[in-house]
Amino acid sequence: MDKLRQALSGQEEDSESNLMTQISDASTLSWSTRIKGFAACFAFGILCSILGTVFLWFRNGLILFALFYTCGNLCALGSTCFLMGPIKQLKRMFDSTRVFATIAMLICLLLTLLSAFLWHNKGLALLFCIMQFLAMTWYSLSYIPYARDAAKKCFTSCLA
Repeated sequence: MDKLRQALSGQEEDSESNLMTQISDASTLSWSTRIKGFAACFAFGILCSILGTVFLWFRNGLILFALFYTCGNLCALGSTCFLMGPIKQLKRMFDSTRVFATIAMLICLLLTLLSAFLWHNKGLALLFCIMQFLAMTWYSLSYIPYARDAAKKCFTSCLA
């Protein structure tokens, strides 16, 4: 009934900001709870990735590998939502400094699943998992000041 009253009175635009406020208020956790949630979700993500790697060596384990490895990366990525909140996390993911890494990571996640479920190609699945790892690393380095520059210099010095 409140939504109808808001729509009729022309306050429909404010409902989006109210929704954002409600989401923000609903996710107010104490700092220790946020740290525990982050640690648990991140640990679960690492565990899933390790399990996925183990499943790769089983007979017909390609699908489980791709599923667990991708799920693990998504859990590890989602764990930061506990630290900064889901809305802020999404905004930061698509900042100009990390938009390329975010898109590359999401595309690699999708291609890993496609190579396992549709194409049944173990080599492509491994390649896309390596690309997932590299994109996730590049994405993670974007949160540390000057870490990308240091990684570039390290890489170029190793090649020279």
